[in-house]
Amino acid sequence: MLEKIIIRAVESKDVHPWLLKRHYARRLCPISYAFGAFDGDNLIGVCTYGTPLSSTLRNGICGEEWADKVLELNRLCCESRKNLASYIVSKSINLLPKPKIVVSYADSGQGHFGIVYQASNFIYTGLSAMFKDPMVKGMEHKHHTTIGDEGRGHKSRIEFLRNKYGSDNVYYIERNRKHRYIYFHSSKTVKKELLKRLKYKIEDYPEGTSKRYDAGGDITGQTYLSI
Repeated sequence: MLEKIIIRAVESKDVHPWLLKRHYARRLCPISYAFGAFDGDNLIGVCTYGTPLSSTLRNGICGEEWADKVLELNRLCCESRKNLASYIVSKSINLLPKPKIVVSYADSGQGHFGIVYQASNFIYTGLSAMFKDPMVKGMEHKHHTTIGDEGRGHKSRIEFLRNKYGSDNVYYIERNRKHRYIYFHSSKTVKKELLKRLKYKIEDYPEGTSKRYDAGGDITGQTYLSI
C-alpha cells in the first residue's frame, strides 16, 4: 500500500549510492533538493532536483523573468512497485518551495516515454531538438558532457579536442532525443500566468511502454525502475 510510504527530504550524500549503483546513468548530477521514499526504515526510492546548467533551457521555458524558478527533476530511481514512481514524483514536488517550474526528460534512446510524468499530470511539450555531441575514439564509455566539459572556456570545444586527441580520433555522435515534460508547482493564479508565458507548444502525450532496468548494484534479486 502506497499510503504507508513516507516521502521526506534527505541529504544529497544519502542518494549517491542509488545514483551510482542503481540508476542506469551511473553518474552524479547537480542536486538542489533530494528526497527519499521510505517503507518503514527501508529506503526504497530516491528523487532529485537540480538547477539546469543550461541558461538556454532556463530562459526558454517561460522567459528570463522566470529562469531562476526552473528546476530539473534529474534523477528518479525506485523499487519496481506498482505506481511507486509517480507517487514519489507527486509527493516530492509538493515538498518543494513555491513557485517552481519543474522540467524533466524521458530519454527515448533508453526506451522511456515519460509514463510516470503523465501519471503525475505534467504538461508534455514534445521532443528535444536534434543535437550532435563531440566524442573521442576509445572514450565512448564516458558521458558526452564529460568529454565536452574538457573544452569548457575555449572558443571552440571541438578544436580543443582535436588538438588534444588528434583530428582522426574526434567525431560527432547524435544525441538521443528526449521527451520534455513540464510541471508548474505554484498557485492557480501563477500557473495561469506561466501557461501564458510558456514558449513550448503543449502536445498530446506520447504512447508506449517504458522499459524497466535491473540496475543491480549491491542489491541481489531486486529490480529497479530508473528514469
